[in-house]
Amino acid sequence: MRHLLHLLPKSIKRLNVFDNYFSQKKNLQRFITTIPSPLREFKKLKIEKMQPTIVIRPSEERGHNDHGWLNTYHTFSFSDYFDSEYMGFGSLRVINEDIVKPTKGFGKHSHREYEIFSYIISGELQHKDSMGNVEILKRGDVQFTTAGTGISHSEYNIHKTLPAHFLQIWALPDNSKLEPSYQTKTFPDSQKINNLMHIISPTNANNTKPNSNSTIVIHTDLNMFASILEPGHKIVHKVQDNFENEQTNAERRVYVHLTNLVGSQIKINEKNILKKGDGAFITKVKSGDEIIFESVGNVNAEFVLFDIA
Repeated sequence: MRHLLHLLPKSIKRLNVFDNYFSQKKNLQRFITTIPSPLREFKKLKIEKMQPTIVIRPSEERGHNDHGWLNTYHTFSFSDYFDSEYMGFGSLRVINEDIVKPTKGFGKHSHREYEIFSYIISGELQHKDSMGNVEILKRGDVQFTTAGTGISHSEYNIHKTLPAHFLQIWALPDNSKLEPSYQTKTFPDSQKINNLMHIISPTNANNTKPNSNSTIVIHTDLNMFASILEPGHKIVHKVQDNFENEQTNAERRVYVHLTNLVGSQIKINEKNILKKGDGAFITKVKSGDEIIFESVGNVNAEFVLFDIA
C-alpha cells in the first residue's frame, strides 16, 4: 500500500497523515492520564491537614528523688537525673514538681541567665532574694525571676504542718546577660475553672513589644497557660502565633503537664489520656491549630500548657 501513496492526490495524503497524527495523539493522551499527576498529588497533599504528633511522658518515667524533706520529680534532666533524650523542649529546660515538707526548704543558692518561675499548687512558700524581695507565695501565685547576670535566693516552706506543692520551671531567654528582675502575679482558681488562663507571654529583650498587662513577661517565644477542668468539661487551645517571626506557617510545639493530684485525668484530641503527673509533647502544629482537652477523671484536672516556638 505504501508504494501506491504517491499516486494519491495530495489532499488525501495529507488527510491520511493527519489521521495518523491524531490517532497517535489520542493514544498518547490515554497513556498520560494513567500516570499520576505530580500537581494533582501536590494539591491533594496541600488539602490534607498536618496531624499533630503526641508523645506521652508518663509520670513514673520522670526523674525522681525523695530526699526526706523534698519529694521531687523531673520532666527533664536535672541535678543527679540525666537522660540524653530529655534535655529540654525548645526554650523550656526544667519542669520540676516539688513537694516540700513543713519548715524545710531550699537554702540560699545562685542562678544565672535562666528565667525561673514557681507555680504554687498548694501550701505556702517563702521567697527571699539578693534583690531585697521577701514574699510568702500561696496557691494561685506565680513568682517569676529573670536571673540574667546573676541572683541568689532561698525558698522555704515556713508552714508548721502543711507541705508546699509547686512546679519549678526554667526557660532559657533569647538574649544573655539580661538585667535581673522579679515579679509575682496571682491567678485565682475562679479564672482557671473550665478556662485556659494565660499566665506568661513573650516580650523581646528591649521590651519594645510588651505583653498584655494581665500576664507575666518572658524574654523568649514561650506562652504558658493554666486550667482547672471539671469532670466532663472540654476546652480548646489555639496554637499561638510566632512572636517575632513573620512565617505564620512555621511549626510550633506544645508541652502539657497534668499536676500530680489523685484521680485527675485529661484526654487530648479525643484519644491520648494523661493521668496524674503525666506530660505530653505535642509537635507538628502551627499557629491557629486547635488542641482539645477533656477532663475524664473523677476530680478536677489542673494542668499547665507551654506553647513554644
